[in-house]
Amino acid sequence: MIKAVVFDAYGTLYDVHSIVRKCEKIYPGKGYQISQVWRQKQLEYSWLRSLMDRYQDFWSLTGDALSYALDELNLQYSKGTIEDILNEYLYLDLYPEVVESLQAFRPWKLSILSNGSPKMLKELAANTNLDKHMDAIISVDSLKTYKPKANVYNLAVENLGVNKNEILFVSSNGWDVAGSKSFGFTVGWINRLNKPVERLGIEPNYIVSNLAELANKVKNK
Repeated sequence: MIKAVVFDAYGTLYDVHSIVRKCEKIYPGKGYQISQVWRQKQLEYSWLRSLMDRYQDFWSLTGDALSYALDELNLQYSKGTIEDILNEYLYLDLYPEVVESLQAFRPWKLSILSNGSPKMLKELAANTNLDKHMDAIISVDSLKTYKPKANVYNLAVENLGVNKNEILFVSSNGWDVAGSKSFGFTVGWINRLNKPVERLGIEPNYIVSNLAELANKVKNK
């Protein structure tokens, strides 16, 4: 029986590519490319640092990924430019159906479990008023490693005081879906881009195109 819903933040509740507006303003015609390379490197660095046991908090890691993206695209930048663009991670756009969907999941406990550092998650949630809808905002930072390590998912169990088989975990990232299902969560995949399931021998319990569709399926099961 589900008692809590735990959400990934980036790409699931928040559109990481809303960053394109800022990138395009500074580098006209390059915003989309910057965002694509930046996001890919951000993910790669989180996995590599976990594997190498060389943890760096997500704010710094994201800044390094941005620097790499600008280098790859041969774009000039300064420390101030990096800080200016990186600051947009505190003002990402919520997907339009998020707030209404969160209300539909009540009275279950609601929480975020994210790779984001505590400060960046807290400020982002406050800036978008999402903090008013969450019972907890959990960062991997206390463990100094990143998803999809199994002990990271256990943070939700510890913080919410429910068993792992009582948690519905929600993510738009295929690797996160696989990691959370492997840990033992019931998992909903927000497949906004209509991608195939990752070939890892693990299937999500629900595959939907947006959060509202998931809320409807789960609540009417």
